[in-house]
Amino acid sequence: MQALIYIVEDDMNIQEIEMFALRNTGYVTEGFANAKSFFSRIAEKIPDLILLDIMLPDQDGLEIVRKLRERPETVRVPIILVTAKTTELDKVKGLDIGADDYLTKPFGVMELISRVKALLRRSKSIQEDQILRLKNVTLDSEKRIVQVNDVPCELTFKEFELLKLLMINAGIVLRREVIMMDVWGTDYEGESRTLDMHIKTLRQKLGDAGNMIKTVRNVGYKME
Repeated sequence: MQALIYIVEDDMNIQEIEMFALRNTGYVTEGFANAKSFFSRIAEKIPDLILLDIMLPDQDGLEIVRKLRERPETVRVPIILVTAKTTELDKVKGLDIGADDYLTKPFGVMELISRVKALLRRSKSIQEDQILRLKNVTLDSEKRIVQVNDVPCELTFKEFELLKLLMINAGIVLRREVIMMDVWGTDYEGESRTLDMHIKTLRQKLGDAGNMIKTVRNVGYKME
């Protein structure tokens, strides 16, 4: 099945070039000139990848990334930011809030196609590992379902992301700052109480399986 790519770009000349190049490569594309039309469409159908310009007439591209990463249905959709800004800080900021890659204008068509292909390959590889199992705990990333002894376990969004991170890294000690950055997008020590509370509620909800989550004093947590 051909990958569906949404292109959010208000410069119609650039949008047409991007759409033409990607369609010629075999992808299905849809273009949007503003955030409003984009969000209206994504409510109907989730794409396989989003090519997103930072400078839009009605909403900042970085804010769009934040909103997409807050929604369960779009949290894993690959995003490539397209920006005319060239400072390292702008690029880092985009990646920090959840973008997967970036392109700086002007860029070549071959570079665009190469980045898109690489990101789609990476995304497919991750999706193939969407079902995780550890003893009597099963986690389905796509359906966002957790079961303990085949019984559904209701988790909040952050509890789910926390458990997934621990299961992917089973047997490995994860430092507190690494967990904070991966799940909450910050390594600020003042927020570490948030992590402790989520570990506590996660253990409670998992029941006896919660004993697999171990505290490593002065370091962090691991699941074994």
